[in-house]
Amino acid sequence: MEMEIQVPDEVPVMTLPNIAFFPQALLPLHIFEPRYRHMLRDVLASNRIFAVACLDSGAAAADERFEPPHRVACIGLVRACQKNENGTSNLLLQGLCRVAIEAIVGDEPYRRIRIRALASKPGAAAVENAKLRTELAGLIKLKLKLSPGGSDGMTDLLKTVEDPEVFADIAAFNLCDNVPVKQRLLETLDVNRRLVLLLQVLRLEIDTIVLHSKLQGGLPNDEITRN
Repeated sequence: MEMEIQVPDEVPVMTLPNIAFFPQALLPLHIFEPRYRHMLRDVLASNRIFAVACLDSGAAAADERFEPPHRVACIGLVRACQKNENGTSNLLLQGLCRVAIEAIVGDEPYRRIRIRALASKPGAAAVENAKLRTELAGLIKLKLKLSPGGSDGMTDLLKTVEDPEVFADIAAFNLCDNVPVKQRLLETLDVNRRLVLLLQVLRLEIDTIVLHSKLQGGLPNDEITRN
């Protein structure tokens, strides 16, 4: 289950393109913009918590200056931070819990939002979700085996995660490449549905990898056009 913490009513937020952040996930960030340097100083001096929201690219097309976020985001805790000589910083943010963005409080000197914590619900019996977790683990192992450069490190990490909810969130963050799908998974509060959706995504990705391999034949990637 997601960590039980005291969720603040308001937090700073980074609105980032192509990043859907999840509870329990570890997100490395390089902080270089002046507004986010200011934010980080304030965060480190207080509760070390801020939110990461995925940029709503559809809404952003209408007004790029606004940086519209998706309305479901994730707050995280700064676990480690290293300041560089040039004033930038490298940090590691650990996801804490899903939140709904209720309002944008202000944008200066950095954006702050009013939030509400979102709790997941099992959606099915524990035994059913555990079964889906096991099935998901098998598909992840297969995908990594089929993928060029696939790492067993993620498989080893997930072996230690028994909770189906945490398992799904870590797997979605690290292994799903489709950002809109990741955002949908983030917004899905029903754990059973989240597991089923992730299983569907992985099956499709595996089928795509297998088809690509068949079409490619024995040619390396840089010579596939010769096939």
